[in-house]
Amino acid sequence: MQLTRNMSKAMKATRRRENLSAYLFLTPALLFFAGFVIFPMGMCLVTSFFNYSMTDFSFIAFDNYVEMFSDPTFGKSLVNTIVIVVVSVPTVCLFSLWVASVIYKMNSFKTSFFRCVFYLPVVTGSVAVTVVWKWIFNNYYGLLNALCKTLGIITKNVNWLGDPAYALWCIIMILFTTSIGQPIVLYVSALGNVDHSLVEAAQVDGATNRQVFWKIKWPQIMPTTLYILIITTINSFQCFALIQLLTNGGPNYATSTIMYYIYYNAFKLNRYGYGSAMGVILAVIIALFSLAQFRLAKNDR
Repeated sequence: MQLTRNMSKAMKATRRRENLSAYLFLTPALLFFAGFVIFPMGMCLVTSFFNYSMTDFSFIAFDNYVEMFSDPTFGKSLVNTIVIVVVSVPTVCLFSLWVASVIYKMNSFKTSFFRCVFYLPVVTGSVAVTVVWKWIFNNYYGLLNALCKTLGIITKNVNWLGDPAYALWCIIMILFTTSIGQPIVLYVSALGNVDHSLVEAAQVDGATNRQVFWKIKWPQIMPTTLYILIITTINSFQCFALIQLLTNGGPNYATSTIMYYIYYNAFKLNRYGYGSAMGVILAVIIALFSLAQFRLAKNDR
């Protein structure tokens, strides 16, 4: 009995030391997270109830929220943001899964080559990527106009970024090309870790490639899919740099998103309280989208 008690005490002491060591190692990251994520989020929530500008800091309760939901520009920015998310997230995930399904079967050299090619826009600076795309979409000497006229698609130059009918779709195209790199790399790794014994057993039993994918591979890569859906959704909601560098929200707010409108109000008009209120609403919308994705992924398992 005494030996059992001593062993129990020793195990508890060991567990306490391990927990203490773990928390000590986590402390720098936790402090950084608290100081640069949790605290700013709390300040944003508090500031949203104030008329906060360079010359005023007065409590106005929910006036910022009331003004926001009656602001037509905010409504337009919200619609543009939702269009970007609804279009870009499914296309990025589906295209990334298709590319990964093709290249993960290749030899290691070819797989590494294609992963590098698709991941290159991710590690390239956003300013450099934007300059290239701005040249492609240029309405006087752009590559896209030259290609379309050569193929007979158009007869005269199109102002792709200056026409409300095309500007938002150009932004979505650029966002798509810069967003597929990480999902492809993740899907290649996930497909490579699928239990091949189950795949071979299903093929021996006469299962088709489609049945093998949906019944065996898809459930095993579902955690990766959920992660990709969430990070792609968040990145799409936070689309800002491309719009600031290419269109400044124009023409006529056709490419304005919530993130850009937050920046415009907070740092150009110095309406920090109003910008903070929009930031709170954006955080709530992202949380709701992420929760819906968690629920859908849970039901698919």
